[in-house]
Amino acid sequence: MKILDKITTKYRKTKPLSGCRLGFCLHVTKETSVLVMAAKQLGAEIAICSANPLSVQDDIASFLGSEGVKVFAWKGETFKDYKNCMKMVLKFKPHIITDDGAELHVTAYRSNAKNIIGGTEETTSGIKRLKSLESKNLLLYPVIKVNDAKTKHMFDNKYGTGQSTIDGILRSTGIFLAGKHIVICGYGWVGKGLALRAQGMGAIVTVTEVDPFKALEAQMDGFNVSRLSKVAPQGDIFITCTGQTHVIRQEHIKKMKNGAVLSNAGHFDVEIDINYIYSQGGPPITVRPNVESITISGKRIFLLSKGRVVNLIGAEGHPPEIMALSFANQLLSIIYILDNYAEMRNKTYDVPGEIDYNVAKSALESMNIKIDSLTERQIVYHSDWQ
Repeated sequence: MKILDKITTKYRKTKPLSGCRLGFCLHVTKETSVLVMAAKQLGAEIAICSANPLSVQDDIASFLGSEGVKVFAWKGETFKDYKNCMKMVLKFKPHIITDDGAELHVTAYRSNAKNIIGGTEETTSGIKRLKSLESKNLLLYPVIKVNDAKTKHMFDNKYGTGQSTIDGILRSTGIFLAGKHIVICGYGWVGKGLALRAQGMGAIVTVTEVDPFKALEAQMDGFNVSRLSKVAPQGDIFITCTGQTHVIRQEHIKKMKNGAVLSNAGHFDVEIDINYIYSQGGPPITVRPNVESITISGKRIFLLSKGRVVNLIGAEGHPPEIMALSFANQLLSIIYILDNYAEMRNKTYDVPGEIDYNVAKSALESMNIKIDSLTERQIVYHSDWQ
């Protein structure tokens, strides 16, 4: 994660985060530990909880604790534990919150936290929640939408999730993808990456959508486009990535073939109706780690990672090269908030263009890639209306 090394080197002497308390609600993984340690080297005091109760890497949590970070996270937290860990981070009285899904932001709002001067958000789902708060004038502090940076959503959501979700499914099931019919629900950045990777491994891909523009794009990209109710009997593997609730539900599950595999790449475990699945037949049978078999109407359905985000529970999430881009945006946005919060209003903000541009430039440099620049004549030509 050379970009974070570069940022740390640049700011190590001035320590711009000195005296700043940061509250992180992120997946506690090896990649996250690089962001946490970079912020610590720049002077921050840090408390962290997990953005998902099943995604914690306990060895990383232990390491961060040994480095003086206040860690409230362990793998297999109950839902109550998960909520209490967020409350413990807020008791740390952070000045800036960095979140993945807006759970900590929402908890801060509900507890009317007064000490927070700003925040950042990592996910599409989280930004939707924050925009809802903003529309009702309920946002307590300014939040930078890190997910909306070009160097985040285009690379993390498309390329990162595209690979890591397939990785999670393969590690969990050991299934052979070539010739399998994969149904991808949603054709946003995550769906695009998934469709591309599944197709590249020889799968037959069908996309389901509610947005006519995205459906048209999927068709033009060479994928089948259909209604979920129509394709449900044909699919071998179903992957949800919409940010919506109850995408795959009772009427779809009843139509599925024996042995269908259900998985979710969205942030929250609401896209598959797991309450319906668990209410059918006897108790689920764990046939492999993160794979449950449930018998419904005489057919076996396989649910991965309990309907939670499969790339982080069935595998290890994004590779470091991808997370370096996201976390570079996070770290620079935190520094930006600390420098500018007095002039910022309680609303959501895009990542400053200069930060996004420099992250892209640094990423190329870390890959030893050089690109051309405009000549003086081209600059004049570009700005001349004649």
